[in-house]
Amino acid sequence: MKSMTCGRHLLGAAALVAIAIPALAADQTLDQALAKMDQAALHFKGLSANVEYLKHMEAIHETESSSGTILVKRAKPKEVKVKISFDKPEPKTAVVDGNEVKVYYPASGEEQTASLRERRSQVTMILMLGFGGTAKELRDTYEVTLGGADTVAGESATRLNLVPKSKDMLEQWKKIDLWISDKSGYAVQQKFYERGGDYLLITYTNIQPKPDIADSAFHLDVPKGTPKEPLNKKK
Repeated sequence: MKSMTCGRHLLGAAALVAIAIPALAADQTLDQALAKMDQAALHFKGLSANVEYLKHMEAIHETESSSGTILVKRAKPKEVKVKISFDKPEPKTAVVDGNEVKVYYPASGEEQTASLRERRSQVTMILMLGFGGTAKELRDTYEVTLGGADTVAGESATRLNLVPKSKDMLEQWKKIDLWISDKSGYAVQQKFYERGGDYLLITYTNIQPKPDIADSAFHLDVPKGTPKEPLNKKK
């Protein structure tokens, strides 16, 4: 089984879950949805949530699923820390902190790492999709259009269609769908479309706001002497 690439781990860290109270999605315009995002961004500091990944591979007509929990902290406007702990189908933990992403596989006793320095700004914008990012930041990075009303995991939401403006991002994702809660202004779901029909669907549930998460919570607990490999190495 292939390990998740650096970009896919970051996706994962790409995103924020909503506190769900149904609303009238049909009443939401693009400006209203973006205004909800701005309102949520003013108060967002951190959270924990359940997360589910569905990775579809069009060439072989298969879909793989992973599930676990996510922990997010936004200490500064341009600084986001993310920790994703997967328990199914295999245990692994990914941490994005500063200029590095690390992934630990307890079953094999292996740690994989990658530097983010050359892609820091791009990574930050992916992580801020629903993690307290503002409407201006969203529009600066993507062409944003209204997708329409929808319901995700019992949440009334408005779907936004995003097309990356940068060539580098377009090479990885031709478009991104972002579902924003009509009540909370946070993301309840994201869908990243790759070339060739592949996509990654991420859904967040059981949101628990946590405004005072300690930095130590994002420490990757790896046994001493654990071998390190490049993150894009195949397992």
